[in-house]
Amino acid sequence: MFENFTATDRWTKKQVHCTYQSQIIAISTRHADAVDYKFLVGGHKVWVVLPCVAWVEYRKRTGKIITDSLAVEIAGHYLKTALESGEGLGRDMYTLTVEETLQHLDAAVKEMEAQPA
Repeated sequence: MFENFTATDRWTKKQVHCTYQSQIIAISTRHADAVDYKFLVGGHKVWVVLPCVAWVEYRKRTGKIITDSLAVEIAGHYLKTALESGEGLGRDMYTLTVEETLQHLDAAVKEMEAQPA
């Protein structure tokens, strides 16, 4: 659902095509305790960074795990929200907090569940 989507940029009112490209463990590349999700947004590289602690906190709260595919949905949901709210275009990297990650997880799951099968 949020691996390949279109969002309307709040300021330009233009449709922007967003496509998920890759997942990189940031510990090895940036020495950060995070996972980076790369999207192409209108042809430009944009990274959404989720903190590793979010996986631990989610497991602690729910007993469930964040799978790789769910993490992509979280990052994509955040990116779509950022573009449509006006935080969007112009930045190359967005770093989420644990709470932001879990909020976007809940929102993404609700939207996915609302979609017809």
